[in-house]
Amino acid sequence: MKIALLGLPQAGKKTLFTLLTGREVPPSRKPDEAIEGIAQIRDTRVDTLTQICKPKRKVYAENNFVLCPDVIEGERGWLDAARHCDLICLVVRAFESEAVYHPVGSVGAERDLAALQSELLLADLEIAEKRIGRLEKEKRAGLSSSQQAELRALDKCMSALESEQRLDKLALDAPERAAIKSLEFVTTQPKLAIYNVSENAAAEPRGDDAVCVSCLIEQEIMAIEDLDERHAFLKEMGLETPGVDRVNAASYRAQGLLSFYTTGADEVRAWTIRQGSLAPVAGGKIHTDIERGFIRVEIIKYDDFVSAGSDKEAKEQGRMQLKGKDYVVENGDICHFLFNV
Repeated sequence: MKIALLGLPQAGKKTLFTLLTGREVPPSRKPDEAIEGIAQIRDTRVDTLTQICKPKRKVYAENNFVLCPDVIEGERGWLDAARHCDLICLVVRAFESEAVYHPVGSVGAERDLAALQSELLLADLEIAEKRIGRLEKEKRAGLSSSQQAELRALDKCMSALESEQRLDKLALDAPERAAIKSLEFVTTQPKLAIYNVSENAAAEPRGDDAVCVSCLIEQEIMAIEDLDERHAFLKEMGLETPGVDRVNAASYRAQGLLSFYTTGADEVRAWTIRQGSLAPVAGGKIHTDIERGFIRVEIIKYDDFVSAGSDKEAKEQGRMQLKGKDYVVENGDICHFLFNV
């Protein structure tokens, strides 16, 4: 699963990427070069379970961020990287600074967000037009059933895009959807707006499909090594958690993902699955043999585990549930899989 960081020049994408992943962007980076980095998702549930179980190590879930080339009107250097991602994060500048120029000449976050979304629509429009042109040429020799489905789907896509509508909500039947899957339209992917704000706006809410972060403040937070001092600084700013943690968590949710957990003396780990995944699929994230030979799963809800204080106590208190292959794993479930191969 990959997450694209897209934005206009000077929006703060490189700084945010480094804050999230710890990876510096090399000065030698080419204008059309995309860079990837892994960001650990700081999860308080993992921390709490670690305090209870005292394992040798703890493992957070992760996001894979892709720093895409700048979005510049009429240019598509960013497209190849973004279309292979599973989430599009649109980074917009919402802070004033005399030291950092703005390519348009003035700061306007909503204007820039609309411009970015227009570029996504135009990119998909160009892809659709190009593909339709090829199919029209092939009509003379006759189109296969899959090509006919593709042409029908593309006609619907063109109509939506020309009306400035994204394709993620477009009504297509199964053959049509399958026929255009390889085109990887960027507006079929979920999106999240990230507002790079000034320090006095870092705590402002932005809705379900947006999140605020002040890269300037985040750099100061990361420079504070003492955790108590860091917490005090956050409290003074009116923040419960660092902005990069909020960006990470929001990106995770926007992809339709959730975490379940395994615990033990060796390790406490968060595992990533899609919302709605059945128990065998979840087990397969740990090892393919678990999915192949799945028998059942023992579930302890996170709150029950914490309240009981241990796996053993939770079981003795009757808080463990036995579930079969039709069980839909829920966010926060602590799982122990039984299987036979």
